[in-house]
Amino acid sequence: MTTSFPILNIRPCVSCSPPPQMVRRLPEKAAEFTSSASSLGLPLRLNRCPGSRLMASSQTDAQSTFSPNRSSSSLPIQLDEESDFEKILSPDGYISICGFGSLLSERSARSTFPDLVNFRIARLKGFRRVFAHVAPIFFERGIAKPETKEVSSLSVEPCEDETLIVTAFEIRKSEIPSFIRRELEFRFLAVFLETLDGKPFTNRSVLCARYTDEEFFNVKCKGSKETYFQLYGQYNIGKIWRDDILPCRAYLRHCVLASKNIGCVAYNNFLDHTYLGDRKTTIREYLETTGSGIMGEEPPESLKTRYGG
Repeated sequence: MTTSFPILNIRPCVSCSPPPQMVRRLPEKAAEFTSSASSLGLPLRLNRCPGSRLMASSQTDAQSTFSPNRSSSSLPIQLDEESDFEKILSPDGYISICGFGSLLSERSARSTFPDLVNFRIARLKGFRRVFAHVAPIFFERGIAKPETKEVSSLSVEPCEDETLIVTAFEIRKSEIPSFIRRELEFRFLAVFLETLDGKPFTNRSVLCARYTDEEFFNVKCKGSKETYFQLYGQYNIGKIWRDDILPCRAYLRHCVLASKNIGCVAYNNFLDHTYLGDRKTTIREYLETTGSGIMGEEPPESLKTRYGG
């Protein structure tokens, strides 16, 4: 069943424009950054990259981008174990989560974390959103379309010149294990967010970033083919992280609606700073061309609330 929807013509809101792009600089000491970047699986230099892939550069090249005003203490920290999450708890036992896709919706966030507190809008520097990994939950819910490759969910990846409007909220320490299970395919990073007027948050927030198939199999599945089959193989997913897939239609619609519900700045930011796997095509461009019918499609009845923005 399809219905008409008022934002099929995806144009910027006239009342505001997307926030200015913010350049994220790297730390002063090459040795510190090289060590930190290697442990995170991040490139030595984050290219100015709408339309280009992240490429590793030499340490000499990286040194040319360092800013003496940036400290290695502000770099993302990878969270590998549950105990790592506990290190960034607030004094009252809460941990901050960063939402950039479905968690832009407070209703969606509360459906997963009913007891969350302090849901708010924030800014994340130095990352971009990309539809570039297959999500088994879409197969479970019957909204994946493998025949057209419309199976992708969202992740974020480092990109120096990008800035994202995101959400943040806190959950209790006791909810960390369920969060880890829910977002198993991601690399967990602890990052610093800031308010829209540029004030840094006191505590780091957990961000679900791009992973690799090799790391997922060796680390998350501990090299077990049986574990991989239970998580992905049963859906005939042989490769998780792919650049040749398209957004799951119901999920993309949900994310666009969620960003629009937050406000004009978040809406424009989502459309113009979220990319297909080619890292060139923005979601605004996609919805005006190949994906032009997506915003007029209702999700299945059982998922109307879950995927209703």
